[in-house]
Amino acid sequence: MEIVKGSLVVKHKMVSRWGILFASALCDFCIGASYAWSVFQKPLISMFSWSLSDASLAFTLHIIMMPIAMVIAGKIQDQYGPRFVLMTGGLLFGAGIIASGFTTSIGWLYLTYGVLAGLGDGTVYACAMANTVKWFPDKKGLAGGLIAASMGLGAVVWAPFGNALIQSYGVLSAFRILGIVYMVIIVCGAIFVDRPPSCYKPVGWELSDQNSSALNKSGKGEKTWREMLADPVFYILWVIYFLGTSCGLMIIGHVASIAQDILKLSAATAALLVSIMALANTCGRIFWGYMSDRFGRYPVLIALFSLLAITMLVMTNVDSFSFFALAVSVIVLCYGGLIGIYPSIAADMFGMKNLGLNYGILITGYSIAGFVGPRLAAAIKEAEGDYTRAFLIAALFGICGGILALAVFWQSKKRDSLLKGMNL
Repeated sequence: MEIVKGSLVVKHKMVSRWGILFASALCDFCIGASYAWSVFQKPLISMFSWSLSDASLAFTLHIIMMPIAMVIAGKIQDQYGPRFVLMTGGLLFGAGIIASGFTTSIGWLYLTYGVLAGLGDGTVYACAMANTVKWFPDKKGLAGGLIAASMGLGAVVWAPFGNALIQSYGVLSAFRILGIVYMVIIVCGAIFVDRPPSCYKPVGWELSDQNSSALNKSGKGEKTWREMLADPVFYILWVIYFLGTSCGLMIIGHVASIAQDILKLSAATAALLVSIMALANTCGRIFWGYMSDRFGRYPVLIALFSLLAITMLVMTNVDSFSFFALAVSVIVLCYGGLIGIYPSIAADMFGMKNLGLNYGILITGYSIAGFVGPRLAAAIKEAEGDYTRAFLIAALFGICGGILALAVFWQSKKRDSLLKGMNL
């Protein structure tokens, strides 16, 4: 370890950051099972004769609990490190899924899958994401994208595996088996996770004096959560996140049901579609994360929301499996990109030191989106018999998100020009 005179930068000659990334990705791979919810939703409805709205509320509660857990877990891991918090999250998530396998009423499912597993999900994600980004100040977008991608990749595997378990043993037994698997993998992965040293920087990476000066003068340095909440940009970023994730979660929470309703697909084919969607989710997190490192966060956000709005309009007129699979893949590609680059946006705007807590607060918009997106789709389907109006509303969300991202980009460019003039 080398401390550079006159600087708070520490050179830490370690290659283990890639091992930590892998271990963190393994943990996120397990919680990615939450994206395969629609595979379990239909069998539960058939078994207990619940309505679509009642059953989908379990997924909604799960999503709502995640940011709540992230705020708490982010604060703890910023102060004490991620390992214990990751283990705790793994135990909560696994226990919630296992307990879901003993469901006898909708209330029990809400408590176990919705609340308990949701809290575990958010706890694991908060630690894995924020801690890994701290290890990669030189590749924040790529690192965040890879961690987020592992979560999307989880659904690629868990959707068909879960469906096979359901077909062989029933939906409740499938929950119990999977819960044990998730718990063991996450706890084992957490053993290999550690936080970086204070003021860590990778060997060979230099933060330019110009960028460092601009960072400090623009007020984008290390902000506490109170300072972050005093920044008007925080609220715009919150709304952008809410709009984008509402669109994605609307599709993710209902894709199997939508496919079976519109295209009359079998349960097995619908599960395959979930895997295709999850693969697109995974690719989107890596692709958009890399692009944001290269071309900037806000130009990528603008492109992402434009594509999202167009594809949601296309969804109103799908009539074939290939057309439907392509449209869903594009939507979830954009959703995954949003998830992947937002930790980097939080780090860029509010600093790395308090990233766990700050990012947890920022993505409370995801919690509201988890209620609005899936519930909106379910309510419109039950009231009107199809999802067309839901897709149109989602397209409007995409347009609004793109406009807000453009506004932040213009403001950022204006501020940068002002700072450049001050430095002349």
